Amino acid sequence: MGKLEAKNIRNIALIGHGGEGKTSLAEAILFNGKTIDRLGKVTDKNTVMDYDEQELARGMSIQLACAYTYWQDVKINIIDVPGFYDFEGEFESAMRAVGGAILVADANGQVSVGAEKAMEYCLRRHIPLMIFVNGIDKENSNYVATVEAFREKYGRKVSPTHLPIIRDGKMKGYVSVISGKAFEFAPGGRNPIDVPLGMEDDLQMLKDALIEAAAETSEELLNKFFDEGTLNNDEIVAGIRAGLCVGDTVPIMGGSALQNMGVLNLMYEIVDLMPSPLDRRPVMATNVDSGDVSGMVCNVDAPFTAQVFKTVADPFVGKLNMLRVFTGSIKTGMTVLNTTTGEKERINSIYVMKGKKQEVVDELSAGDIGAVNKLNNTNTGDTLCDEKDKIKYFDIPFPKPVLTMAISAAKSGEEDKVFQGLNRLMEEDLTFKVEKDNETGEMVIRGQGETQLEILCKKLKAKFGCEAVLREPKVAFRETITGTAEAEGKHKKQSGGAGQFGVVNIKFEPGAADGEFEFVNAIVGGAVSKPFAVAAEKGLREAMQKGVLAGYPMVDLKCTLFDGKEHPVDSKEVAFISAAKLAYDDGVRRAKPTILEPVYSYEITVPDNYTGDILGDMNKRRGRILGMELVDGKQVISAEAPLSEMMKYATDLRSMTQGRGKFSSQFLRYEEVPYQAQEKIIADAAKA
Repeated sequence: MGKLEAKNIRNIALIGHGGEGKTSLAEAILFNGKTIDRLGKVTDKNTVMDYDEQELARGMSIQLACAYTYWQDVKINIIDVPGFYDFEGEFESAMRAVGGAILVADANGQVSVGAEKAMEYCLRRHIPLMIFVNGIDKENSNYVATVEAFREKYGRKVSPTHLPIIRDGKMKGYVSVISGKAFEFAPGGRNPIDVPLGMEDDLQMLKDALIEAAAETSEELLNKFFDEGTLNNDEIVAGIRAGLCVGDTVPIMGGSALQNMGVLNLMYEIVDLMPSPLDRRPVMATNVDSGDVSGMVCNVDAPFTAQVFKTVADPFVGKLNMLRVFTGSIKTGMTVLNTTTGEKERINSIYVMKGKKQEVVDELSAGDIGAVNKLNNTNTGDTLCDEKDKIKYFDIPFPKPVLTMAISAAKSGEEDKVFQGLNRLMEEDLTFKVEKDNETGEMVIRGQGETQLEILCKKLKAKFGCEAVLREPKVAFRETITGTAEAEGKHKKQSGGAGQFGVVNIKFEPGAADGEFEFVNAIVGGAVSKPFAVAAEKGLREAMQKGVLAGYPMVDLKCTLFDGKEHPVDSKEVAFISAAKLAYDDGVRRAKPTILEPVYSYEITVPDNYTGDILGDMNKRRGRILGMELVDGKQVISAEAPLSEMMKYATDLRSMTQGRGKFSSQFLRYEEVPYQAQEKIIADAAKA
């Protein structure tokens, strides 16, 4: 086809609730564009976009996949995005690469949670969006009710471009509101028909609404509308396209991806209405040398810049970096600069993607999407650019982890293999982290939800041949004292040769509430010499690693050495270390020991109608509500709660809000655990 120009590219993400037909729609688009010669099905496990072992086993997408086709001499790059909550990071990656999105919604008469979240995301960020109401052929489908549900929720932004032809309660075809032409759906396409009788008034009403929406997108069209009372079809298309480009107009249409009905109409609309990369809003970047921030627009004549939006790590194939070229061109053999790492990378091979298949190309130009391999120091989010024009694109805003689990190797001796595998998987997915919890000493994995962490463990076994076990992590409890006590520690050992002797008298009392240990040497008159006082302090510090109630570290403790005894021959450092530990065990037990727990602050965002449920649930978790604020129609609840009661809150909040709620948390302080809860902690520690 010759060199591809940016004006002839459309980069589209398929988004929406899980299970509503995104992968099937991608399959139909690829089939219609003759990229594939047979129509696969998710149920038959033979689609282009679902190819990972876990995707095939679960019948759901778990990572974004890319493919392309041509329609009317326009290249349509498709990114199929998982709809399940745990894979929000894939959504963010995809949205950095594309210029618009198709929201795939089931024709069930409602707006699903996933559709609602995706719609709000696109409207908030002014991302061009169309809605494809899928499954109009299903038994209980209702296209009209689904359109009305969207219009009721989002108002005039949602603009029907098709008037449905309904027979026997089902959408059998449509009349184009703009052209006035009627079509009846047929498997794999459409057949032209006469406009059915009785539809003229509804058609004119929808067209009048479209004309008004189009007129509001520019002063020129608005003036013409006021002067002449109407717009011609080309002006309507131009106006709708302008409104769609800034996210003010959302065309909606229907069809069936499985039956390949209505998909051709969508493809025509993608070409005619969706923006090319030349029309995309600028992507923000920082000049590495000057620190200046600017918006980068698509320009093939500018120096090369691109951003990696997805990395796939395979133990056999190696690492593949999917990237979006924003300016200039990338060619085989080039050396480029990774401004995120500061490393230079040589471009060995360039590909365009068809699911798991890669097709070699010599060049990718501004506006296009492709992949490169064997970049050892390049990962998701990194910027690649010309060495002479150093810029760095803003980071992709990945969600922070909200669920923590302890993780270990299933088999002894495979620990290194497990954590090396997880480090490789972290190259693919930046929404989870594996690290050692410094408080508990456990290795933990932090991610978006239980499904994501379970799938990561499955990938470990499939890709790296090792198994990991997940379990609930330990809570970093601590112990302290609330009273004062004095205790004597006496260590005496005689075994024929040189003996060991040391006596210390120590006062134990609460220290400053800063987690630190304070030691005071109050010896007067030399009852215990300074070296042995230092040994006593060392013994106390060692003893404090374990409290007397449940074995958790002791904090906020002040110890005063006020008396003791030593022997001119038998006293040694080890004797005073042991004596101090004996005094610690006795004194702390009598100084009203207690257990402390970490308390976190939480900011919980939910639709207003769930507020009561959240408040009641937080009360059951020993939480405290600090305030509420209505922001953009949602309640933002500020609260404090002990971590031990919130370990599975990510899962529970989704359940309570049908996936509409989200939260963030931050460590606040330590507080004393109520007595009843302490008994359970002590009992659990004894069992362990």
